[in-house]
Amino acid sequence: MTTAAPEQTQHVRRRELAAFLRSRRERITPEQVGLPRGTRRRTPGLRREEVAQLSAVGITWYTWIEQARAAHVSAQVLDAVARALLMDPAERAHLFALAGTADPRTGVDRPAASGTALKVVERLAPYPASLQNARYDLLAVNRPFAQLFGDPAGLPPADRNCLWLLTTSERWKRDFLDRDEMLRDLIAKYRAGMAEHVAEPAWKEQLGRLLRASDEFRELWQRHEVAPMSPHVKRYMHPRVGLVRLEHRNMWLAPQTPAHRVVAYLPADEESEERLERLAELPDEQPAG
Repeated sequence: MTTAAPEQTQHVRRRELAAFLRSRRERITPEQVGLPRGTRRRTPGLRREEVAQLSAVGITWYTWIEQARAAHVSAQVLDAVARALLMDPAERAHLFALAGTADPRTGVDRPAASGTALKVVERLAPYPASLQNARYDLLAVNRPFAQLFGDPAGLPPADRNCLWLLTTSERWKRDFLDRDEMLRDLIAKYRAGMAEHVAEPAWKEQLGRLLRASDEFRELWQRHEVAPMSPHVKRYMHPRVGLVRLEHRNMWLAPQTPAHRVVAYLPADEESEERLERLAELPDEQPAG
């Protein structure tokens, strides 16, 4: 099996970016952006020079982008062009993906969980399940997850993250019996995942927060270990129902930008399944932290 050379891949990206920008430009009317239509307009939508004017980008440089001649387009130019062309979040994400550039706007990779994804998480009950992004943020959890591990809804938004909880939560440190091994493995997976997002503000902010909060995290991070996603069994000692052994499964929701995954915790034996059923009959749990 052969793979495309980097130069060929970049050329394909530039052509796709050029075509996408032309299609977005042609669908915007002058009236939508406060420009006069005039009487001699032949171009559908906006002219190139109008996009350049609206985004404060040089007409020559913008023309090169649409002609697939620009080797690299900065995040600032992409941001300005996206605004000028009235792109919605999905279009903006596609634009930055085609350019191979991180979006400088904070918070753009944490959209609200879709109704479909929430239904998937809820329907997995009585098994614990959560909806996570690539940074291990807990975007949503079902009731069995909250009962077993604690409810992240009671925590500040920045703390609703598996890495943060495994690093700082006394409850998670105490009740996950393989916690030290889990933390090392999760940090290795996080480093592998971060390779594609190293310039993104949300990733840099989260990493800095973890490095400041924990000497243990800092020491493990400095090992530069990487690991792939893989199913494995977690041992969790719940204070009310006892030992629960759970197999960890990821189900990616695609195509979607950014990527979200449903993480399900399936009982590894009959005894664990019975204890999950007992837990479902108990009152709701306290916050995860």
